[in-house]
Amino acid sequence: MNDVNPVSMSVFLFFFLLVTIMGFLAARWRKVGEMDNLDEWGLGGRSFGTFVAWFLIGGDIYTAYTFIAVPALLYAGNSIGFFAVPYTIVLYPIIFIFLPRLWSVSHRRSYVTPADFVQGRFDSKSLSLAIAFTGILATLPYIALQLVGIQAVLDVIGLGGGADAGWFRKDLPLFLAFAVLAAYTYSSGLRAPAMIAFVKDTLIYLVIIVAVIYIPTQLGGWGNIFDSAGKAFDTFNADNADKIAAGDASGKGLVPTLGASQWAYASLSLGSALALFMYPHSVTAVLSTKNRNIIRRNAALLPAYSFLLGLLALLGIVAIAAGIQVKNPQLAIPQLFEQEFTPWFAGVAFAAIVIGAFVPAAIMSIAAANLWTRNIYKAFINPDATDAQEAKQSKVASLFVKFGALLFVLALPKDFAINLQLLGGIWILQTLPAIVVGLYTRWLHRYALLAGWAVGMIWGTIAAYNKPVIGDPGSHFGGSVGPLEIFGISISNNLIYFGITALVLNLLVAVIGTYVCRALSIDAGTDDTHPTDYLADAGDPDVVDRLDPLSTPPVD
Repeated sequence: MNDVNPVSMSVFLFFFLLVTIMGFLAARWRKVGEMDNLDEWGLGGRSFGTFVAWFLIGGDIYTAYTFIAVPALLYAGNSIGFFAVPYTIVLYPIIFIFLPRLWSVSHRRSYVTPADFVQGRFDSKSLSLAIAFTGILATLPYIALQLVGIQAVLDVIGLGGGADAGWFRKDLPLFLAFAVLAAYTYSSGLRAPAMIAFVKDTLIYLVIIVAVIYIPTQLGGWGNIFDSAGKAFDTFNADNADKIAAGDASGKGLVPTLGASQWAYASLSLGSALALFMYPHSVTAVLSTKNRNIIRRNAALLPAYSFLLGLLALLGIVAIAAGIQVKNPQLAIPQLFEQEFTPWFAGVAFAAIVIGAFVPAAIMSIAAANLWTRNIYKAFINPDATDAQEAKQSKVASLFVKFGALLFVLALPKDFAINLQLLGGIWILQTLPAIVVGLYTRWLHRYALLAGWAVGMIWGTIAAYNKPVIGDPGSHFGGSVGPLEIFGISISNNLIYFGITALVLNLLVAVIGTYVCRALSIDAGTDDTHPTDYLADAGDPDVVDRLDPLSTPPVD
């Protein structure tokens, strides 16, 4: 166990208590009615403007994945670690084009979840259930990634007990932090992470700007940092040449090599960009805004976070030059902050990471809970559920979702936490045909979409399961990229993100299945939406400003 520094611990606990108090007080923030319906509890009253939405959506996208997982890849010498930077750049045109349409139809038809939209568009409870199930399943490893980030900080700060501690001593602080998060999420709903996001983003920008300016001055500048990292990687590659050749270890480097690594880099970037706004928590953040133009503005403003992500990723290289030696790469950045910062600012940095995990974890649990309530509980268990019963179900379900995420943390390999996020990406990508294609056309048949989803889910899960951790041939879920092969048939040795391959199979089955269903004249169901729904905005008929119905509606 690391020695506890009283200064850094005091600063950390101050910010922890601050956001905890804010989380509970958020229940009264911008509230008009009671928190007894999903619009208020789960979508913040659908009332957030550009400023609040920028912090909320940014807090939703840039998570412990940003602070812990991406730099950990670079620290470990994984040359594809920078894939997260182009992926976020590709993401924003997707937000600009697709999500205003989803906002419009959801506000016109009072949809709360993407599965609500799929049900209304394709008239299929089975397909809607598949979308809801996938959203919940894919969210669990993403929340788990946030908990891994929290645990990394607790270990470094001295609260986690260290790697040799028993499970109770090691995990107890994480469970306590989880309990606090669960409590104020239950109480305040989406307003809690929206309010806390202000503190989170302020701390993150402060820490990153100081880190990329101050730490390099202590290490001889960026030129020396890259030289040191390059030499460390060359030494590792030379000392482990036999293991690398045998596949028992991965070579290290700063730039993806020609061929396999570049395919992995490109497919991870594209697949992650396509996946991110299929996640229910991303949709939840978007639907909480009060008009569709806010989404476009945020698509233009959010690239500021991509710049932040690039700087943060470089800290993985900085940790090497600083001589950080950790077996678990997730500990590299917290250890760097502890070593290079003064104790009080190290406390600020630790707080930024933990709060940066709390915000998305809260949103994710709310979004998954809404899926349970609207598309499983109300659709199959209690169709006559009242608004208050729906809200109660979501509150309770949000607690169970966090518990499920803890099981992911305890059951799956955590040395590279980014694999948790990429595993969820494989699953959530399989909802893209129904959601994104469905925003523009109903040509794909509902049963063909369901068949495509099943094929993509099965293939992607099997491919990820069969990927061992390097150096441990009998392990599973050790990565999300591999040679291109379809059901045992080798097509290429280039490394491809399993999510992309599964999505292509999904689409092929959906298209072929649609032709078959149409040839057999199988009923395609009734579309509950209207073409004008996809362009509706606040102030249009049936699109209500729920926070203040008497106010002048925003002008697009």
